[in-house]
This record gives sequence, C-alpha cells and structure tokens, in this order.
Amino acid sequence: MIHVPRWQIAVAVIAVVFAVVYSAPNFLPSSVSWLPGDPVRLGLDLQGGSHLLLRVDSDVVLEERLESVLDEIRTRYRAAGIGYTDIGVRQLTGGLTLTDPAQGEQAQELAEEADETLEIDVESSGRMTFRLDSAAEKELRISALSQSQEVIRRRIDETGTNEPTIQRQGDDRILVQLPGVDDPERIKRLLGQTAKMNFRMVDETASIPEALAGRVPPGSELLYEDDGSEQGVPIVVRRRVGVSGDNLVGAAPVIDQNNQPVVSLRFDAAGARRFGDLTTENVGRRFAIVLDGRVISAPVIREPIPGGSGQISGNFTFETASDLALLLRAGALPAPLVILEERTVGPSLGRDSIAAGTLAGQVALLLVIIYMVAVYGLFGVAADIALAVNIALLLGILSALGATLTLPGIAGIALTIGMAVDANVLIFERIREETRRGRSPVSAIDTGYRQALRAIIDANVTTLIAALVLFQMGSGPIRGFAVTLAVGVFTTMFCSLIISRLLVLAWLSRTRPQVLKV
Repeated sequence: MIHVPRWQIAVAVIAVVFAVVYSAPNFLPSSVSWLPGDPVRLGLDLQGGSHLLLRVDSDVVLEERLESVLDEIRTRYRAAGIGYTDIGVRQLTGGLTLTDPAQGEQAQELAEEADETLEIDVESSGRMTFRLDSAAEKELRISALSQSQEVIRRRIDETGTNEPTIQRQGDDRILVQLPGVDDPERIKRLLGQTAKMNFRMVDETASIPEALAGRVPPGSELLYEDDGSEQGVPIVVRRRVGVSGDNLVGAAPVIDQNNQPVVSLRFDAAGARRFGDLTTENVGRRFAIVLDGRVISAPVIREPIPGGSGQISGNFTFETASDLALLLRAGALPAPLVILEERTVGPSLGRDSIAAGTLAGQVALLLVIIYMVAVYGLFGVAADIALAVNIALLLGILSALGATLTLPGIAGIALTIGMAVDANVLIFERIREETRRGRSPVSAIDTGYRQALRAIIDANVTTLIAALVLFQMGSGPIRGFAVTLAVGVFTTMFCSLIISRLLVLAWLSRTRPQVLKV
C-alpha cells in the first residue's frame, strides 16, 4: 500500500474546512453574519457604477513653484537694488529682463541662492530665464500625482462609496472605479474642483469699470463673486492671502439663524490666530472667501472673530453646502484633474452579465462532471469531488483576500475548471498506460501520479507566468483575470495532486481491487 504522510492529510482537511467556511458567504443569504468570510466583491462590470480615467495637470504645480521662486527673487533683487521688468512665468519658464545687463552675474548668484534647483540662462541683453532642473520637476510631478490620489481617496471615502478602486496609471493618470454609484455627476463635480480656498481682503479702493478694462491696481486681481448667475459679479480682491485653507481642520454643513444652509469652519491654532488678527484689524471692511479662483461670498466684518471658527454663507442648498464641506475636509488637490475617459455601467447590464456567466459556468461544470464520470468511472468521481473543492477553495481565497470579481474574472474561474480537469486527465491516462503494462493497482496509481507530476507542473508554471505578465502590464479587469487565473493555478495543483490522490488512495485501501477499471 502507498504510504501517505500525515501532514498531507492534515493539510487537505484544513484546506477543505477553509474552502467551505470562506466560500459559504457567497451562497448563503447576507443575514448569515456569523461566518468569518465576506462574499467576493463584484467589480464595476458586474455591479454597475462609474469608471473615470483622470489626468493630473501637474504643469500647474510647476508654474506655482516658479511663481513662488520669482517672489523670492523679487525680494532679493529689491534688497540688492537690481532693477528688472517683464517678470512672469510662461510655459513652465520664468523670466525677467534686467534694466542693467551689467548686473547679470550678481543677479544670477542671487537667483541661485533663492532656489538651488533652478537652471538659469542669462543673455547679454539682460534677459534671464529660469527653469526647474529635471530632477526637481520629476519630483514635483510624482508628488502631485501621489497627493492627488490621496485627496481623491479621502473625497470618495467621505461620500460613503463602498470598495472604490483608485489606482495610478503611468506618470500622470489616476483610474477611479466606483461600483454601485448611482449619481456619477456628483462624483465628477467633487473630483473636478481643486478646492483651494483662502480668505483675502477686498480692494475697496479699486474701480470696477477700470478693472474690467484691464487696469487692476498692483497687488490686486479681478475675480467674480457668485450671485446665482453664470458669470457672477466682478470684484477686486488683494492677492495677499490672509488665511489659507491649509489651516482648516474641520468643515460641516449647518443651518444658520435665518434657516439657510451655511458651512461651518474650524481652524487649527495658527489659522485661528491669523483669522482672529484678520477680523480684528479690518472691522467694517469686506473680506472675500475665494475658492478655486472664484469668490463664494464677500461679507463685511462686523466684529472680531476669535476662537478659530467661522461660517461661509452664499447661495447654497443643503446638498451644495454638504459637498463644499466635504471638499474642504478632504483637502485641496495640488493640481486640477482632467477627465480623459468616462464610462457608466448600469446595474441591469451587470445583472445580465452575472446571469450569463453563472449559466455558462453551470453548463460547463455539468458537462465536465458527466464527461469525467463517463470516461473514467470512479476515478472521474474523485476528480469531480476534487474539482468542487478546487472551486470552493478558489472562491474562499478570493473572499479572504478581498479581491474584486469582474467579468474577465469569471472567465478565469472557467479556465481554472478546465485546467483542473486537464491535470486529472493527465494522471488518469498515465494510470491507464501503467495498468496496460501489467502493473498492480497500487503500483499503477503510484506511478501515474508521480510520472504525471512533471507535465502538470510544466503546464501550470507556464500559465502562472502568463498570469504574472498580465497582472504586471494590464490594468483593471485584465488584472482581475490575472489574479483569478494565478490563484486557480495553485488551487488546481493542490487539488489534483493532494485531494484527488487522497480520495483515490482511500478508495483503494477500502476496496483493494485486483484490477483497475479506469
């Protein structure tokens, strides 16, 4: 009789128990909550929802960095008495023209002190250009992508969306998949806003007609205040930021004393001090609440507001107030997001896909079971039992890993069924050959499993390599297929070489046949 190590029996029992416990939630009603596992999550193509491919416009971050560097250069040149004109940033390049080209060397030294990452070019005419070096530019772009991904995650988590997929793609893209989302337009609005907020004083000395004509006072800019119309009311505000939205630690929608929706704000210690100083020094004057370059409201400061809290009022509904509070809590995006691709999958299409995939799987499984029993008899029954354990083990592992099942993933399960049967066919055909050569039942079974091992390993390793390549180079549903296929490779080898073998040996030891009927 063939010796079976005790550890193989123990591992087989543990695997079967694991498969039953963790795959059971996929077949039982949701009210059964005492089981440790959860059902396999359904992907976007099965559950319905929204698919967005976003591009992070990191050029904005580079321009802001150059603007900041130019501000520092202005300060240094002013202190050193260096005159200049035509200063600004255009197409990721900062530039200015020296009024005295002879000061070029000193100007370059001061610019290098302002930022060591600058590449500076000084022309004989006095024209200076500034660019960030490649290392600094790459670092800023990667940082913008990482920060954007985190802010997107926080915003979507605030909406209560279950199991979103938020992944980087390439150097400047983010894939967002939201299963079960029934209001994709709201998600697009939330992700489309940068949500950079600050508090600035209104320039009450400026003339609106002159500002509209392009004559804006130095240190100010022309913006538009929301009044319910598309364009808004023109208003001139100071460029200097009094309090930044970075100092916010909380925001929530509330109803004020006039029964109107407003957004309540709470600042950190530094923000509370700045907000208190701003309102104390400017009582009776207007200050503007600016969000993404547009003035939400510009109220008059009636009295100092200490304590680090305040309110934003405007033409809000409770939903828009809730969305604004959500944006402010989640933080500002470092750069704008551009929607490159958008798809919406209806839940009815997902249900149709599940029904079609389930029917196809059931028919395929039934045909395989009938074929194996018809061709291999009792050996086919052992293969079918091992196949059932294989499917349960595959679903249990996917549930335990929290993997998402997509339509290609269902195809991966179907392929796993085929591979599992293929491994048993190799074994049983080898046993047939050994039986025809006159070997005893014990010898034929032992030789069949041992000799088929190499072919089974070769076939599954090549499949595993293909799955790894698909996972590494693919995205979205392709990765789901790769994960299902890779897990199926391991469960197939385990069930074919351990479970099936133990079942055949248990039958052999019980019946002790003189002739094998494979």
